[in-house]
Amino acid sequence: MSQLSEQEIVRREKLSKLRELGINPYPADLYPVSHSSAKVKSDFSEGKKVVMAGRLMRKKIQGKAAFADLQDSEGRIQIYINRDEICPGEDKSKYNDIFKKLLDLGDVIVRSDLCDFTFKNTPSLLKEIAKILTKSSESSDYFLTVSQGIFETNIVISKNLQPFVNEIFEKENLIANVLELASLTIKLPKENQEQSGIYYFILKQLAWADISLQEIISTTNEMTIVVKEKDINQTFAILMDMKLK
Repeated sequence: MSQLSEQEIVRREKLSKLRELGINPYPADLYPVSHSSAKVKSDFSEGKKVVMAGRLMRKKIQGKAAFADLQDSEGRIQIYINRDEICPGEDKSKYNDIFKKLLDLGDVIVRSDLCDFTFKNTPSLLKEIAKILTKSSESSDYFLTVSQGIFETNIVISKNLQPFVNEIFEKENLIANVLELASLTIKLPKENQEQSGIYYFILKQLAWADISLQEIISTTNEMTIVVKEKDINQTFAILMDMKLK
């Protein structure tokens, strides 16, 4: 058995402490989610109570108060947390211990409502790609990845970019187009390039579950898996289960 890294040891210690406090991070309790991040933004009303679920992506602690970014399948939203509001009594452990010390930032990022386009490589295609890259930089709600092969180029986008892709690439040769997709981006350990079998181990688990992969996009320390929308919950559960083993 391989030796646990320092990060894995720290996370397992945090997991044990959370469970000692009666909190089981996985599988997480189910809550009656009333709003997505996108719905909160579009239907904003001051004082309105909403229930959201997502992954904690960033924390900024400022003494008795904190700001955090919560990300779900439709985007990211900033939340404000006040210690004395979530801990009105003398016991401040929910804020001081659980939120500040024991909650880790997410390293599996999920995005739904994606589309996949494959175009034949042409001299004009790069110019069109530059246009969609510029457009995608206008909003953090946009999702875009571009993978160029020898004969064709693949573009995975969020659904809200689809009208622009249809317009910009109107004269290009479309080879394939797949809708109703979702992606999971995994942050890999820094030493992943020196370890053999990391990709094989992840993909083997998904193959055993009969999950069809639409696309795989990788950078030095990230791996993005694109699957059908109907398979996203099972894919996420498999990856989370792998993290805890």
